[in-house]
Amino acid sequence: MSSLLLARNVRRAISVLGGGSGGINALSGVRPVARRFVIDMSYSAHFMDFKGSSIPSSMKKLVVNKLSPNFREAVSVQTVAVPTPGDADLLVRNRFAGVNASDVNYAAGRYDPSVKPPFDIGFEGIGEVVGLGLSASSRYTVGDAVAYFGSGAFAEYTVVPAKESVPVPAVRPEFLTLLVSGATAYIALKRLGDLAKGETVLVTAAAGGTGQFAVQFAKQAGCHVIGTCSSDEKAGFLKSIGCDRPINYTTEDLAKTLKKEYPQGVDVVYESVGGSVLEIAVKCLANKGRLIVIGFISGYQTASGIPDFRGSTLPVKLLQKSASIRGFMLPHFVSDYREALGSMMQMFAKGKLVCEVDHGDLAQEGRFVGLESVFRAVDYMYAGKNLGKVVVEVFPPPVSNKL
Repeated sequence: MSSLLLARNVRRAISVLGGGSGGINALSGVRPVARRFVIDMSYSAHFMDFKGSSIPSSMKKLVVNKLSPNFREAVSVQTVAVPTPGDADLLVRNRFAGVNASDVNYAAGRYDPSVKPPFDIGFEGIGEVVGLGLSASSRYTVGDAVAYFGSGAFAEYTVVPAKESVPVPAVRPEFLTLLVSGATAYIALKRLGDLAKGETVLVTAAAGGTGQFAVQFAKQAGCHVIGTCSSDEKAGFLKSIGCDRPINYTTEDLAKTLKKEYPQGVDVVYESVGGSVLEIAVKCLANKGRLIVIGFISGYQTASGIPDFRGSTLPVKLLQKSASIRGFMLPHFVSDYREALGSMMQMFAKGKLVCEVDHGDLAQEGRFVGLESVFRAVDYMYAGKNLGKVVVEVFPPPVSNKL
């Protein structure tokens, strides 16, 4: 585990994007934001009406009160005052928040031991600017759509530094999928995969939040793509985004299928499950194969956070094949983030990238709406039921343009 706080590092990455003329504003190809030299005072009207209908005096948010890998045990819903943005900040009314496997690790205190409860949780949010400080008003105005990455997204309102916010064309959850899930796949495969046309790539949990992007980027590189999944529905989705060989591991034996159909092995593995799946991935590597570990979700809900792995012969297996295992954490690739996000936004705008979102419509209790549904959304994801990125609708869309 990294000793650095995940949210803090990636917020720094977005800071690199947002500040200055070389940021994502100039790169995205979607909606360049020009710096405005006439200060917009519209924010002041909102704070004059702070206790009126535009912005309530109180809100709900999720708070970690106890360190535990049991999300329901660690986190509670609290009612607090709506925060006031500082001079260089935005007050964002969150419309959607992204659910990540690492939310469980964060609630268990595994990223930064110095962070003690109580603390806010939720990594990704997207919504409208409803208030802002004077300096921030030189670049943003009330009503702008923004996405951001940082602790505190599981809240009805979040204060976000303007320089760490990403302007987006509209408040659509698809843009939320790119901030972490998409960027992880894009950068990991580009920097660590060394993909070459004609190679074979295995993506585990391929129909999940980040797996869906790994499948598409590997296919765009001219590779033959294999994807593991847990249902025929997911297998159908994987075929629709270019996966050549979906493997439903509930009806097929993954190890036997790979050995039979790919006797020469797999050139690149994009792996996020861990445990026995990681063991199978190591065995199926081809000569000079590269295995990229982006996570190990199968162990996150355990006391240690790490799944069992029988790796005593790992050095021998790697040596015999001149193969390698490479770990990837997004905060370590800050310098790649701007290009990755800009490129993905352009692909999505041109219809060349599918950003599948799972709102929980097929969940037992229905769609994930309201902060209380975050708990259900986490359970849903860990049960392996999601198809695409799990997203919670924090606020319904406004009935008019008036904020």
